[in-house]
Amino acid sequence: MTCFRQQVEVNVPIRFVWEFVSNINHWAPLVPGYIDHNIINKKESTWCFKSDIGIMKKKIELKVDITSWQEPSKVTFNLTGLNEKFSGHGFFTVEAINQQKSLMTGHLEMKAEGIMAKMANAIIQSSLPETTAELTEAVAAKIQDNYLIHTTK
Repeated sequence: MTCFRQQVEVNVPIRFVWEFVSNINHWAPLVPGYIDHNIINKKESTWCFKSDIGIMKKKIELKVDITSWQEPSKVTFNLTGLNEKFSGHGFFTVEAINQQKSLMTGHLEMKAEGIMAKMANAIIQSSLPETTAELTEAVAAKIQDNYLIHTTK
């Protein structure tokens, strides 16, 4: 299984980071190539996004199952491909550096299955670091933007 982890410092208190990541509607649209998502219930959602597969773009549909909400520091989830044979899991964690700064970590692990697994896993291995970094950095940037708006009101 291919995995990658990205850490980002955010100039935001830990509680404000938690307020953001504890709501899937806040961070699902930040997935690279985002098309749409649907909330089934508090722990289940489906996401649709475009991904680069070599020189092609492919529409990916997946189910996201939240396995744990650990306020204020961690959300973990499983990923299941709906239109492709792959699975994985991931998490966001946050730890306070001080009263106004936090360290956020995004982690994704993915693997393909089935007849095309060898080729698909090679693509996942090359694209997962960039996808994880883009998602984690986009979430961090959005949290900081929202915090600035919140504190200047």
